Amino acid sequence: MEAKRVDCPNAERSGKVIDGPTNPMVTPLLTDLYQFTMCYAYWKAGKHNERAVFDLFFRKNPFGGEYTIFAGLEECIKFIANFKFTEEEISFIRSSLPPTCEDGFYDYLRGVDCSDVEVYAISEGTVVFPKVPLMRVEGPIAVVQLLETPFVNLVNYASLVATNAARHRFVAGKSKILLEFGLRRAQGPDGGIGASKYCYIGGFDATSNVAAGRLFGIPLRGTHSHAFISSFMSPDEIIDKSLRSSDGSRTCEDFVSLAQAWLNKIQWSCSFRGVFGETNQSELAAFTSYALAFPSKFLALVDTYDVMKSGIPNFCAVALALIDLGYKAVGIRLDSGDLAYLSCEARKFFCTIENEFGVSDFGKMNITASNDLNEETLDALNKQYARHLYLQSGKQTVFLNQTLSWMSCFHTQGHEVDAFGIGTNLVTCYAQAALGCVFKLVEINNQPRIKLSEDVSKVSIPCKKRCYRLFGREGYPLVDIMTGENEPPPKVAERILCRHPFNESKRAYVVPQHVEELLKCYWSGSSGKPREELPPLKSIRDGCMKQLEQMRPDHMRRLNPTPYKVSVSAKLYDFIHFLWLNEAPVGELQ
Repeated sequence: MEAKRVDCPNAERSGKVIDGPTNPMVTPLLTDLYQFTMCYAYWKAGKHNERAVFDLFFRKNPFGGEYTIFAGLEECIKFIANFKFTEEEISFIRSSLPPTCEDGFYDYLRGVDCSDVEVYAISEGTVVFPKVPLMRVEGPIAVVQLLETPFVNLVNYASLVATNAARHRFVAGKSKILLEFGLRRAQGPDGGIGASKYCYIGGFDATSNVAAGRLFGIPLRGTHSHAFISSFMSPDEIIDKSLRSSDGSRTCEDFVSLAQAWLNKIQWSCSFRGVFGETNQSELAAFTSYALAFPSKFLALVDTYDVMKSGIPNFCAVALALIDLGYKAVGIRLDSGDLAYLSCEARKFFCTIENEFGVSDFGKMNITASNDLNEETLDALNKQYARHLYLQSGKQTVFLNQTLSWMSCFHTQGHEVDAFGIGTNLVTCYAQAALGCVFKLVEINNQPRIKLSEDVSKVSIPCKKRCYRLFGREGYPLVDIMTGENEPPPKVAERILCRHPFNESKRAYVVPQHVEELLKCYWSGSSGKPREELPPLKSIRDGCMKQLEQMRPDHMRRLNPTPYKVSVSAKLYDFIHFLWLNEAPVGELQ
C-alpha cells in the first residue's frame, strides 16, 4: 500500500500538498450504501447544503480500562483533502441506486469536495475518554454524511490498537523494549500496516513489518526463524568461512573452527564441566552462518532443539568467537517454554561466561521473549519479578504469600527478559473486537439536535461544543469539561462547576491550575482559518508517551481502575435537559 497524490483542489487549499490516504482503497466509495441514499434524499429535498455539525466519539473505554488513545486523525485529513468522485465511481453509484434517481444528483456529485468542510479534532496520540468529541465535523449535511463511515472506520481500529499497545507498554514498564511482530496474524494487509503504525504510536519501539518501516519510518527488528536453524545439517555446508575483524585489520580464515574451539573451551571449563554434553551441531552451523552474515547484529533463536543443553552454549560459543574479532553479539530470543525460568537460566549462563573468561558485559546480553504473549502474560511476569525482589529483601510476609499464592505455578526466581516480541493478541485486539465509535448530528442550521434513547448512555450531547481538560495541583488531569461554543472558557484558579451530563447528583467544583483546550482546527477547507499541521509519526508517539505519564496511576491500572470524570458546564447541563424534555414525546394515560 502506498500513499497516492490525488488530483483534487482540496489538497492544496492550505498552501501545502497533502498526500492521499495510505491505503488506496480509502476512496469516497468506502462507505455504507445508506450514506448515498440519505445524500440523494437531502438533495431531493433541497437540504443538501444546510450547515450541519457532527461529533465523532465513543461511549465506553476498551479492554475493561478507563482510558483510550485517539489515533487515525492523519488518515482522515488525508482522505478529505483528496475527496473527489471519479466518473467511474459516479457510474457505479448510479447503477447501485434506483433508476428513479434524477440525473441532476449525479451532476451534483461531480462537484462535491470538502472545500466547505471544517474539522476540529483532539491531537492524535492524546489520551481520551467517552462522550468527549474526538472530532467535530462541520459542513454541508450531504457531504458530511458521506464522511461518516470512512471517518469511523479510520478512527475505530486505529484507536483500539493504539490503546492496546499503550496498555502493553504500561504493564511492561518503561525499561523494556516492545517489538510488534503481528503482521502474519493481522486481519489482512491493511490490518497489518495499520497495526504497525498505531502500535508504534501506543508505545512499541519497533516492528517486524518492512512495509510499515518504509511507509512510516518505524524502526525495524527481526532475526531468523526455526526454519533457518533446521535448514542446516552440519558445519560442512558453510562454504565461505572467513570473517574480517570489525576494524578491518585482520581476517579469520576459519570462523567455523573458531566457534567450535570456543564451544570446547566452554564445555571443559571449570564452571561448565558436566553442565551440558554435546550440543546440536546443525544448530551451531546455523548460528555460525548467521553470524558470518551479520557479525554486528547477531541475535540467535535458541529454542529449536534444547535451550540450555544446546541453544545457549552454541550461542555463547559463536558470540565469544565474534568478540575475538571485535564484534559484540546482540543476544538471544526465546520463543517457547517457561520464559521466566529460561531467561533466568540464560542470564546465569551469560554471567558465568563473563566471570570465567573475563569478557566484560557478557552477562548483560539482551534476552528477547516471544511466543503468543499478551497483556496478562506481561503482568504476570512483572508480578513474579516483583515477588522475587520482595523475597530477596528478606521481608516476606503472610500477606504476600496469600496475595501471590495464585502464582505458585511459576518459578520464584523472577525473569530476566529485556524485550518482548508480541503479535497475535496485540494486532488482532483479541480481548475486544471494536471500539464502537459513533458519528452523531448535534446541530443543523445553528439549531442544536439531540438523539434520545431509553438507554441513557446512548443519549447524545447536543450543539457545537468546546472541550477542555482541567489539571490539578499535582499536574494530573482532573476532569474533561464540555461547554457551549459561546460560553467563556474555564480560567486558571477560578472555580467552575462540573456536572455529569445525565446524573443530577454527580457534580463538583473544580479550581484548575492549568487549562488545555482539546479541539483544534485540522482542516479549514476554503474558510481561510489557520489550521494545525499534521505532525510526524515520531512526534505523535512522543506526545502519547508524555500524555500517559501525566495520567494519575489509578486511572491507568489494569484491575479496577478509577473512572476519569467527563463533565459538562452548568449551562450546557441545563440546555441538554431542556432539549431532552422538549424533544421527548409526552405520554397519555387513559
